[in-house]
Amino acid sequence: MNIAAQHVVSIHYEVKDEDGVVVDTSEGRDPLVYLHGNQNIIPGLEKALNGLAQGDGFDVQVTPEEAYGELQDGLVQSVPMASFEGVEKVEEGMVFTAQTQGGPLQVTVTAIEDDTVTVDGNHPLAGKSLSFKGEVAEIREATAEELEHGHVHDGTADE
Repeated sequence: MNIAAQHVVSIHYEVKDEDGVVVDTSEGRDPLVYLHGNQNIIPGLEKALNGLAQGDGFDVQVTPEEAYGELQDGLVQSVPMASFEGVEKVEEGMVFTAQTQGGPLQVTVTAIEDDTVTVDGNHPLAGKSLSFKGEVAEIREATAEELEHGHVHDGTADE
């Protein structure tokens, strides 16, 4: 069986950023399991895995456009410290959920100067090319329920 839409795919993987730093891996953990063709993983990796068979290896370079997108300057904003009412101490690297016109957005504090806090709503890997290396561990047909829900069910919880 080869990877195609409506298949449940399990992969072991390692992903590195442009500087060769490992940003995620399945090493020492269960493989990543996803429903192929349902946008459950980044587009560039999903395209590269299409057609592979169990046991096949992959070594894929994914551009920002096919990963987490380009950096969007509009997602970086300076806000008054007063916006963090109830937070004892705001520090760089802290992550908050901001309520925006488009819905909730996760933002990271990137700078603090006087009473102004700079937050960035870009994904931490936005604007970066990524390198994925790994192996296809398993492929199976998706169940009707998985197809209806658009994601894999592990059988351990009511979904």
